[in-house]
Amino acid sequence: MLDLTALLNAAGHALSNRLAAALAEVGLTPRMQSVLVHAIEEDRTQIELATLADLDKTTMVSTVDELERLGLAERKPSPTDRRARLIVVTAEGRRAAAEGRRTADRIHASALAEVSDPDAFATALATLAEAARGPGPQPIRRSRGR
Repeated sequence: MLDLTALLNAAGHALSNRLAAALAEVGLTPRMQSVLVHAIEEDRTQIELATLADLDKTTMVSTVDELERLGLAERKPSPTDRRARLIVVTAEGRRAAAEGRRTADRIHASALAEVSDPDAFATALATLAEAARGPGPQPIRRSRGR
């Protein structure tokens, strides 16, 4: 029997590397692209974006710091929660996100070109991903030894 976990990990690793290299050519990382795309959709807090982009708080903070440094996004106080900050994408950030989306679409189309029925394949992957999010064993978070 095939080792499905190993195959999915290998495919995911290869695709992630291709995407990261392609996005680097337009000055983004996959994390930056994900945050920009989700922040463009509607006003969202850092915590909401971290959840959508599947980033921990520390990684989210450093990602937004980098987006701010590059002039692609800004932190603004939330009008409804003085403790929260909304991530607002700048005009330059919108242009970068659009270029990033075209880049990601190209990489994904290239990967799916290797599959005989891309729609069925994508549906099957979505089903597997959703099933993995359900109840059951969760990833183990290892102590940093502090």
